[in-house]
Amino acid sequence: MYRYTPDEIDQERAHHQALKQVTETNAGDVDVKRIGNLGEMAFERFCREFIPVEMWDWENEYAMRRCNPESFSGYDFEVFGYEIDVKTSRDVSAFLPERMLETDDQDDIIVMAWHRDNEDALILLGWERVETLKSKAETQEEYSGDEPDKLDHLAARPMNELIELGPSTAQMKQNPKNPFTPGDRVVKGEEEDSDTAVVIERLPPEKLSYEAVNVAFVPQLDEGPGDWREIHPAKLASYCDDQNIRTYPYKYSNLELAKNPFEPGDRVVKTEDEDPNTGLVTERLDPEERGYEAVNVVFVEQLTENGSDWKQTPVRELADYCSEEGVRTYPFKYTNIEFAE
Repeated sequence: MYRYTPDEIDQERAHHQALKQVTETNAGDVDVKRIGNLGEMAFERFCREFIPVEMWDWENEYAMRRCNPESFSGYDFEVFGYEIDVKTSRDVSAFLPERMLETDDQDDIIVMAWHRDNEDALILLGWERVETLKSKAETQEEYSGDEPDKLDHLAARPMNELIELGPSTAQMKQNPKNPFTPGDRVVKGEEEDSDTAVVIERLPPEKLSYEAVNVAFVPQLDEGPGDWREIHPAKLASYCDDQNIRTYPYKYSNLELAKNPFEPGDRVVKTEDEDPNTGLVTERLDPEERGYEAVNVVFVEQLTENGSDWKQTPVRELADYCSEEGVRTYPFKYTNIEFAE
């Protein structure tokens, strides 16, 4: 068996893709589709860990990463030339041969993924060839009484036996070493005055022959039609794709986390206050003039007292707005503030 624990990014993507799939196709059930997505993610992680990348392909990889509706395909994965479908359920009776064949009898292999009630973990119970399932279903239909012991092993073969269908891979452990995750604020590692970018997705290493992330730069995100800061990081790739916001692939080793991650428009609070007021970053300050990294902040309460015009002001023009309207701003060292929840 193989255990997979989805992180918050995977859980959000699984749900958002399911929601878009059902909404745009007007077919299916969001809960069922989300659980199916998590099952595919579990098997993808298994393949990435134990099977050479050139010997397997995930049909829905791009759709899942961008949270787009899937293109029609009769199977989920191709591994060693076999067409594989992943069946995910909380009810183990769904893995009885006749139950699985009711919904899919055209693929070569079916992988069985069981999930916990709260979907915080999935277990790949095993796999079986469709032809073997057909044989067992026929035998069960003809046989009356208790099931013969000799048929017990046909329900699910251990996951490690799937690896043996191909060449010896000997615990390949191909999990990416990429440390970045969607939502991280990053800068180019070799540039002193690099623009801040936001990681929107981790790219499968086989797509570029090296480990990389797609990033979008903050000014371009600010020019988009929506408030990207209110979008869950797992959905940023989908948002940029839908709104044609340009993204750039970067090798992860050429990036580093931004020392000062704050940009105009960010909602922040003072770190030491128990009941802090929310502020908006209006501009980044020149560190050479002040001797340290800092930003100017205006408190939302002050903006509200001045009227509602500030809400229509582009974030890159907040500093000018405050100056023209006489709204006071305050300099803060970046280590003394944090993002507001």
